[in-house]
Amino acid sequence: MFFLLSYLMSGIGVLVGVAFLTLFERKLLGYIQLRKGPNKVGFAGFLQPFADAIKLFTKEQTFPFMSNYLPYYIAPVISLSVSLLVWVSVPWGSVMLNSDLMVLFFLCCISVGVYTLMAAGWSSNSKYSLLGALRAVAQTISYEVSLALILLSFILLISGYNTSLFTLNQHYIWFFFISPLLALLWLVSCLAETNRTPFDFAEGESELVSGYNTEYSSGGFALIMLSEYTSILFMSVLFVLIFLGGWSYLFLLKFLLVVFIFVWVRGTLPRFRYDKLMFLAWKSFLPISLNYLLFFSGYVLMF
Repeated sequence: MFFLLSYLMSGIGVLVGVAFLTLFERKLLGYIQLRKGPNKVGFAGFLQPFADAIKLFTKEQTFPFMSNYLPYYIAPVISLSVSLLVWVSVPWGSVMLNSDLMVLFFLCCISVGVYTLMAAGWSSNSKYSLLGALRAVAQTISYEVSLALILLSFILLISGYNTSLFTLNQHYIWFFFISPLLALLWLVSCLAETNRTPFDFAEGESELVSGYNTEYSSGGFALIMLSEYTSILFMSVLFVLIFLGGWSYLFLLKFLLVVFIFVWVRGTLPRFRYDKLMFLAWKSFLPISLNYLLFFSGYVLMF
């Protein structure tokens, strides 16, 4: 019962964090573009996320007449469920589940996320949604390879699949200083994995309207957005865990810095070309991460 309650509380905490992440993003983008951002609802726009949530969930739920009804409705729910479930792999301490295979669990969860994208795009029975879903799936699968290989390099260093080992092995020096290039590769791969600018090809407004979620409205759209921002928060936590010393007294500050970088990139960089995205994944990231994996393998065998 205690475990279930702790999972429920952490889930609620993540969703509240997502609400304020959207506010933070809109405020920061506003200041980057020399405007105010939301500042009417509550003190300095503090209640804006809750007003948006109420508006989205009380609007009429529409669905395309030719859509495949069951997958169309279930896809956003599963998407958010998987995004929340992956938080189990974060080593909260004695309260949460702390298995020795949590890194593999994380890789399984991000792989399952691909199916929800595909289901959402295909079941809408819209050519824009389908094209957006195909782009998002190809992109996600491509960058998962880099993420897995980078993670494998550090798994060799820490000699285990338990996420709490990252904190123990960074007591004297952060992994960021051991290989800053891999940290940069991981950050860029996270941007691609979460469909964020400059890799938001699923939402190329000029040709695809809004990508795989074009036909969604009301609650379905809200769930997809919640899922996306939950993934951003999780990837930020994971970056701190793997590269910036893990759990420490400055954890929250480091976490906010990574979240700030996610938003900063969105406000700064233009969208890539799609062929360049694929070239980056297969011709740049894959060889570099493989070379690092061989290097770390040799290092571990020697010492």
